[in-house]
Amino acid sequence: MNETCLNIAAQAQALALGTATLYEASGQPCSLDPALRPVWSGAAMAGPAYPVRCSPGDNLAIHLAMERAPRGSVLVVCTDDFVAGYWGEVLTAAAEAAGLIGLVIDGGVRDVAALQRRRFPVFARGISVRGTIKASAPSVGRPILITGVPVATGDLVVADEDGVVVLPLADRDRVMAAGEARAAKEADMMRRLAEGRSTVDLLGLSAWRESAA
Repeated sequence: MNETCLNIAAQAQALALGTATLYEASGQPCSLDPALRPVWSGAAMAGPAYPVRCSPGDNLAIHLAMERAPRGSVLVVCTDDFVAGYWGEVLTAAAEAAGLIGLVIDGGVRDVAALQRRRFPVFARGISVRGTIKASAPSVGRPILITGVPVATGDLVVADEDGVVVLPLADRDRVMAAGEARAAKEADMMRRLAEGRSTVDLLGLSAWRESAA
């Protein structure tokens, strides 16, 4: 899985592991601000990032990204936390036609009912009917920093109802393998809990029993 694209099997693997497991397995500060939430319940996606930086209240860079982002990409858009309606049904239709699979934006979006009807995954800081201008495009396809996390083209973006994580391309294989190991360990813990064991015993916390008595 060294290529920048993400095949269907790898996408399914990342989604099955989930953001919480991948975050813990990474050992890195790769989680975006928890305030970025899915705009419709059940939204989830995994794919290579295509980073975009917008000027506050200006979505020109997003329109340009539609012509440049590789098919199968997730647009990751930094607006410096300025919430406005950068994205709606028109851009969703354009993204679908361009083969894009989702959007992460630290700003706002609108036309939520249409996004849900189309089942297009969008994770945003907020919902806003305020329109945007088209006057500048600070960065399209170049590395960005969004909510303190660096994002470059090809990094793995995984988003679900627990949050959004971005795994560097160079570290992707290691984190996925570590995620599988962590998931197996947790499955074994679930089995032992079902057999009557306690989390105190399983996590090696028995020394705290008396101090907490």
